[in-house]
Amino acid sequence: VSQSRYARVSTPKQKDDLERQAERMITFCITKGYVVDRVVKEIASGLNDNRPKLNSILCDNTITILVVENKDRLTRFGFNYIETHLKSKECELIVVDRHTEHEQDLIQDFVSIITSMAARVYGNRRGKQKSQKIMEILDEASKQECDLT
Repeated sequence: VSQSRYARVSTPKQKDDLERQAERMITFCITKGYVVDRVVKEIASGLNDNRPKLNSILCDNTITILVVENKDRLTRFGFNYIETHLKSKECELIVVDRHTEHEQDLIQDFVSIITSMAARVYGNRRGKQKSQKIMEILDEASKQECDLT
């Protein structure tokens, strides 16, 4: 019987965020009475479907509980597939924060798709710059919409 916590950030610049995320999950588990056997930390894009540390968790048949802070820390796409896979192995997936607004999820998914496509078309650096510009435009449009209502 094993219980694991999985924390992920996208870039090495976010390493401090990774540590804080792991600490929040440990605190959550302790308050719920869960035993913290292992904390797995990974620096990789949530769009990457070949993350070595996540793959090792998914292949480990001894894990009975997997705790993640929120859905996008586990994956940007395919969350339900991962959840179904874990259930088939009788592993409970606990998402600490499921209260993310649906609209915000859609916007983040949209930005993730654009980032991925732009990175493939224009190269990682230029793609990131273009996706950042798109994110700024979306933020501005969202602010203007709020001002109109």
